[in-house]
Amino acid sequence: MKAFRLDELEAERAANDGAYLQFLRERNMSVGLYALDAGDLDPQQPHKQDEVYLVVSGRASITVGMETTQVGRGSVVYVPAGVAHKFHHITEDLRVMVVFSPPES
Repeated sequence: MKAFRLDELEAERAANDGAYLQFLRERNMSVGLYALDAGDLDPQQPHKQDEVYLVVSGRASITVGMETTQVGRGSVVYVPAGVAHKFHHITEDLRVMVVFSPPES
């Protein structure tokens, strides 16, 4: 079994001065923690993998393809492989768990 604590993952991510911390990689998926602070710009480009976002904390909008929605703690968003997507109008520091399938390359 592998078990993780969000507070420890956030501390590790912050200590490494990165917006993204991959903390699990298996044959069929990878999982990471993504952080954008209020007012940040999301630099993401489309990925080759399907992904699922689970908003752990914060508030923002996300646009996936041509659709936009508001997200906050507890929101879950699916992004198909190859589709443009960005978080924007980040009004509260955003922390998002990201699941890639297959694993991010």
